[in-house]
Amino acid sequence: TPIFQELQARKAADRELPIKTILRDHREASVIVALMTWILSTAVVVVVLMTPGYLQKVFHIVAADALKANAVATVTLTIGCVFWGWLSDKFGTKLAMILGWGGMAVTAYMFYLNLPGTNASLICTYATVGFFVGSISLLPVVGVRAFPPEVRFTGLSFSYNMAYAVFGGLTPIIISVWQQADVMAPAHYVAAMGVLGAEGLRAMAQRRVLLRCGLDALGTFTYLTSLFHLPIGNATAINLAAPLFMTLFAAFFMAERVRGARWLAVGFG
Repeated sequence: TPIFQELQARKAADRELPIKTILRDHREASVIVALMTWILSTAVVVVVLMTPGYLQKVFHIVAADALKANAVATVTLTIGCVFWGWLSDKFGTKLAMILGWGGMAVTAYMFYLNLPGTNASLICTYATVGFFVGSISLLPVVGVRAFPPEVRFTGLSFSYNMAYAVFGGLTPIIISVWQQADVMAPAHYVAAMGVLGAEGLRAMAQRRVLLRCGLDALGTFTYLTSLFHLPIGNATAINLAAPLFMTLFAAFFMAERVRGARWLAVGFG
């Protein structure tokens, strides 16, 4: 094929290990695929795998009804994978990402806030969120395009597997701990990932936006991790000190002029 003819002409694969090329020249693409894998792992682990047990434990829904709704949602997820792939081909990947992952955020709240509801509403709302979860099919679309042919297989497999190992393993722990303080934790987590996909990754070509998304994700992760070690009241109080740190960082790292009145306002706040 033309791709392999190009590889043969360049002989790039013979000069060094592909993983070395990935880490040196394609870090941005790796971060993009890793963040999208975080969204995928959240959708699969939370919505598909954890929710049947969550329905039974928190809302005391009969196991047969929970599993029936889960089976219907799995079918609509499969249909959604085909639909969102078609939409990406027809109207562009960016639009499909905004509609698919934005819809996942909205329908996640529709589903979890409607619980326990009736059997009919349970199946209907679960099937709806399952359909939008099918937008995870956009991961391979973007992932394949993110890397050049000579390192595509290595780049995609490395970024995907590393991210899934981390986020797929941590997500159940985070949800379980968070759920002790807020039964809507699954909805918040899935919705946050939907917003990340719809808003953050649509600007993936901009380095500063990508860095901001990565730092925001890191901040969210560290805050959730703090809940393992601190009472939720203490963690929230510390989190509310964000304006103080923002002002300090703006003054020392961004060379912003912070006048006395603003320091006074921060102090009173």
